[in-house]
Amino acid sequence: MVTEQAAMIAALRKYEAQHKYDHGHALVLSGGVGRGGAARLAARAALRVGAGLVTLGCPPAALSENAARLDAIMLRALRGSAQLRDMLADPRITALCLGPGLGLGAGAAELVATALERGSTGSRAVILDADAVTHLAQEPGLQARLHPRCILTPHAGEFARLLPDLAEALRAASPEDQATHVQIVQSGAARLNAVLLLKGALTVIAAPDGTHAVSDARGAQSAPWLATAGSGDVLAGLVTGLAARGIAPLQAAFWAALLHVAAARAFGPGLIADDLPDLLPAVLRDLGV
Repeated sequence: MVTEQAAMIAALRKYEAQHKYDHGHALVLSGGVGRGGAARLAARAALRVGAGLVTLGCPPAALSENAARLDAIMLRALRGSAQLRDMLADPRITALCLGPGLGLGAGAAELVATALERGSTGSRAVILDADAVTHLAQEPGLQARLHPRCILTPHAGEFARLLPDLAEALRAASPEDQATHVQIVQSGAARLNAVLLLKGALTVIAAPDGTHAVSDARGAQSAPWLATAGSGDVLAGLVTGLAARGIAPLQAAFWAALLHVAAARAFGPGLIADDLPDLLPAVLRDLGV
């Protein structure tokens, strides 16, 4: 873990000769009016973890609502999948996050399909959380579009919808049997051809090639305060911000999980998801970034 922490510190430091585009540009998609909170949490987390720029794309009717809550994060009107395709033609967008508050309608499904179009992603990381994972579960054809720069961040319920047989095996495994948990997530990552982060007190991350990492927030490292609405959206944003900075998908997911727990432990009882992004500066300073 000492070596891992040293690598994270080196990767997250910023230097005086660099400019904002050196740290990547993250695009986070939001749902419509009244459904933007989750995406705002993700966007703020991406910016706090060091992405040089973060843009939130939302339906035109939701622009004023989001503008009232965001300052450092840019806004773009997103009218549908055709406009998303145009946005993604910009190679400076280095990570895309969709799912938090996105919705389960046909328009949202089209956005997921567009995000995964072959030839449109290049080296861009695509982070799929929440509603985006549900769309993948409902439309197996979308799963065939996944690639190793995709990072899926399901909780147990979403995992069960996406990979029901593996979820059944997970339920049958002892909570203390870490090796079996790892093997199950590895199987899921290989099947999906994507990085898979299964959220929980024992967070397991695996890449399609079997490489894996574990963030164990149990016992002495417990962070039970993360069991609060929106904390998963913050985690998706942390993954997005790190991936936007050019950190490899598995590493971005693992480091995001570690920082997520560290921020929660720095606050403790009474934590709500809104607190988490604002805790990151102190966490990063304490690490020596």
